[in-house]
Amino acid sequence: MSIKSDKWIRRMAENEGMLDPFEPGQVRHVNYQRIISYGTSSYGYDVRCADEFKIFTNINSAVVDPKNFSDDSFVDFKGDVCIIPPNSFALARTVEYFRVPRNVLTVCLGKSTYARCGIIVNVTPLEPEWEGHVTLEFSNTTPLPAKIYANEGVAQMLFYESDEVCETSYKDRGGKYQGQTGVTLPRT
Repeated sequence: MSIKSDKWIRRMAENEGMLDPFEPGQVRHVNYQRIISYGTSSYGYDVRCADEFKIFTNINSAVVDPKNFSDDSFVDFKGDVCIIPPNSFALARTVEYFRVPRNVLTVCLGKSTYARCGIIVNVTPLEPEWEGHVTLEFSNTTPLPAKIYANEGVAQMLFYESDEVCETSYKDRGGKYQGQTGVTLPRT
């Protein structure tokens, strides 16, 4: 298995539709204002956060149960900046829609700009032939409110290509998150 370069990412996005929309370079400014960068890097792709969020709240005294998850645990928010309460978390989604090739595993890592502020980005691996908008999990580990900026970089995707094609892909298994298009809550 090998990590893939910017040249491979560009080819897969432009010719195979692996990422849509796709930015072939690093974007660091929009309308002459500095932003948290997104786009193709040396060995990865920095994804953007869309402007729709689900912010964790306990106003309904709900219990977090992955087998019986209630959307009463979240408040929906749409905007350019999401404020995550102290020691809490929010869900969002990528601007980019992914179509992962059958011989590729995609791993997500947080960007250092957010990590240095105590904001952790978590995404489980994107398995071979998974398709959809990626649901992003942001944890605010600080005792202060934290900002997440929509339409700016939030995490880096790394693409690992296998020497052989997997026997059973996520699509073959009929994975429960296949084709998701919005911020998707836990399913069993």
